[in-house]
This record gives sequence, structure tokens and C-alpha cells, in this order.
Amino acid sequence: MGNIAEDTQWLDATDQAALIASGEVSAAEMVDGAAERIDRIDGDLNAVVMRWYDRARRQAAMIDDAWADGGAGDADWGPFAGVPFLLKDLGAHDAGMPMTSGNRAMRAAQPISERDMTIVTRFRDAGLITLGRTNSPELGSLPVTEPMAYGPTRSPWDTDRTPGGSSGGAAAAVASGMVSVAHASDGGGSIRIPASCCGLVGLKTSQGRITMGPYANESGLSVSFCVSRSVRDSARLLDAVQGPGVGDTVIAAAPTRPYIDEVGSNPGRLRIGLLDTHPLGNALHDDCITAVRSAAAMLEGLGHDVSPGHPPALEDASFTPRFMAMWSTMMAVSIDAMGESIGRELTEDDVEPVNWALARHADDTTSVEYAEALAAVVEYRRSLQQWWEGGWDLLLTPTLCEPPVKIGEHDSTPGDPMAGMKRAGDFIAFTPPFNASGQPAINLPLHWNDDGLPIGVQLVAAYGREDLLLAVASQLEAAHPWADRRPSVC
Repeated sequence: MGNIAEDTQWLDATDQAALIASGEVSAAEMVDGAAERIDRIDGDLNAVVMRWYDRARRQAAMIDDAWADGGAGDADWGPFAGVPFLLKDLGAHDAGMPMTSGNRAMRAAQPISERDMTIVTRFRDAGLITLGRTNSPELGSLPVTEPMAYGPTRSPWDTDRTPGGSSGGAAAAVASGMVSVAHASDGGGSIRIPASCCGLVGLKTSQGRITMGPYANESGLSVSFCVSRSVRDSARLLDAVQGPGVGDTVIAAAPTRPYIDEVGSNPGRLRIGLLDTHPLGNALHDDCITAVRSAAAMLEGLGHDVSPGHPPALEDASFTPRFMAMWSTMMAVSIDAMGESIGRELTEDDVEPVNWALARHADDTTSVEYAEALAAVVEYRRSLQQWWEGGWDLLLTPTLCEPPVKIGEHDSTPGDPMAGMKRAGDFIAFTPPFNASGQPAINLPLHWNDDGLPIGVQLVAAYGREDLLLAVASQLEAAHPWADRRPSVC
């Protein structure tokens, strides 16, 4: 090949792995190409906040040496052997390396993780080589990526706008071609939101599909997976990392066949409900309506039955305070954990105003009130999932309520630390319910507006049915491909 950095920039991870396996490109060359792209592109975006090139090059050399000795192969090095990768700076402990959760005190202290999160081990076993960490809002609390610790990450489609959050750094890095796939997590939409803002595939898996061990709990709101540029990359990586870990209490039923086999398969004629209005009657941007109706027409063109329909539970206005009771408690626990990791209690000066306010809200929540919120979320989950039991296969919605917003729109204001969280309520309405319900949902990049901004759509399946999402997503990708889309910054 000529210029490795340029020639491999827009290949997906599957094609990058194939080049390495064929010997046409070495793992070291692939890593050097990704490092060159990060150094060249990231000045405009601020997506990568830690760079671990030396370690990555050592790992690449091990793969190349094994290949030279005839000892490498999928069985030894995984399906993505030598492919460059990035970890989010939140919830992805990598033994011996720092993680700061987007917090200023943590950035100053640089606490080192003592052991891997299980999914990080599985990423490594799949052959992925981590070059560093991507930017995240402090503790992942907002749907934009603008932490005080590192500054805002900007969209490669328009650097005045957000790439979304909380996996905004990951999405900006993948959308701009720094890497082909990156770790992301989703506790209220944080995979799907940035995937929508950046024109990517973003699969939120079912609760218990991928272990959250040994640090977190599968029964919570969050899951950990990736953002990618192709459906097949998401399917192949899910095969590599799915499954329970030691001590898991929520375990999704194992798939009947590899997820990669769903790509290109025929799911049959499906009954798909279309939700093209805000479930609570609030504003929904015309671009988002256009995107979801266009997707409905695409699905009909593929032979599916698409008609208006959605779970009545989405119209339950009491969901948000229930969700926030859990969200604020998670925030308080996370702040305490950060203090333990750096050896001192964090103060108001160490934590961004919105997160400090959330934690103080948790202080005012009694144990009985929290237990009642948990019970209400269980009731909500059962009510929401019941719709799929009534003869529907998928739900189609916009992913967001409006196009990617300008940088700074979610800032706190003097006297109102919760201003950013309130603004988030206008931006996201379609993603958090499925964290509460534990169902799989995927963002697909099927529409761009007149300003050249990606406008994603969301498909939601019944619990455990990632197979169906991937089959339909691959149908749409084949019929209406997006791989040739290039953001303006590149």
C-alpha cells in the first residue's frame, strides 16, 4: 500500500483486520497509521484525551512477531488482530493505566486501575489494540461531551456542534476516521446519542448481554459496548465480547447462532411500529420527523409492515423523575468512588455543578423513596416490554428530538446548576426508556439534513433480540449505504 494512514482511514475494522491477516499491512503499520491520524485530526476535535502509543506499538509487535513465526491466527489473536481501538474515559478500567471519568481532580491525580473491566479483557482477546482514551463528560451525566477537565469535543461534521455524549469522544474519533471502532457505554442513550450526532452505528445491547464485571452491576441502567461505522463490525465484536461474567445476576439468553450470521440474513416480514411524534407531546424537530418517516419508507420498501404504533408506557410522564432518582443516586455513589480512588473525599470544588447538584439530590432521597423508585422502574419496564408481546417486532423512532446542538448549550448557568440537565430533556426523549427496560436498541445513520448533519433513527427490539436488530440493520445498510459519507473536517 502507499500511505497506510490515508489508505486505511475509511476501512471498517473487518477490512482492517483482513489486511493484517493477509500480510499486506502489519499490525505495527496499522497502529502507526491510526496514531498519525489522531495526531493530525484531533486538534480540531479534542476527541482523544490520553495517548498510549508506546504500549500499543509493543502489542502490535507481539502480533507481528507471532505472525512471522507462523503462530498467529484467529484462534490465537482474535477476529480483530492488530486493529487500532480507543477506550472511553469512563467505566472501562484497563489494568495499569489511568482513567479519570472526565473529572478535574481525577485528571490531576491520575489513579491507576488495578485490574481490567471484563469487557476490556475481551476487547484485548479479540485482538484490538488500544491507543488511548476518548473524552467523556464528567461521569457521563450529560448528552454532550464538554467536561471542564478536558474541554469540549467537537463534531467532525461541524466543529461548532456537539458529537453528542456521553461517548462523544469515541464517536468523533470513529466518524473522523481516527479509528474504525471504539468503546462506548450507554446509561441513558450514551451510545445511541453520539452515534446519531456523528453518523455511526450505535448498538445498545440488552441488559445482561455483556457482563459489567467486576466493577459494575448488570441490573443497572448502563451497558458497555462500542460505536462503529458498519453493522458487521458491531455484530462481529458482539460475538467476541458477549456473555456473562463471574457473579453476574442478570444474564441474557445466549444467541442461537453467531451474530455475524445475522448480517445479510432475511428476517422475514416484520411488523414495525412507527413513532414520529414526541411521546409526551413536546416539540420534535422537522429534521427528525423527516428522518424517521424516510426510514419507515425504506423499511416498507424492504417488505416490512410499518404502521403507527408505540408502547403506551412511553407517554408516562412520571418516568423521568423515576429515572432521575436512580441517575442521581448513581452520581452520588460514583463521586464517593472517585474520592476513594484518589485517597480523599471530593468537594464541591472538585465536581462540576450539575453533578454536585445531582448528588445532593440523592442525599435528600430516603432509602424508602429510592426503593419505591426502583419498584416503579420495574413496573415501567414490564409495562413497556408488554407492547412487543402484543404482536410487534420492532419500534422505529427518531434517536433525538433535534439535530446536534451547538457547543455550550448544556452548560450550567449562575444560580441554576441543573440548567444543562433541563436542556438535555429537550434533546433526548427516545433513548432513556430502553435503559430502564433493558431492551436492545440501535441507532442507524440513514439521513443527513440540509446542513449536512447526521440525523439518526432508532430501532428497538424485544429483550434479548439483538439478532433481529442486526439483521434489519444490515438490510437497511445494504439498501441505503452510508459508508461513503465523509465529515467536513476530513
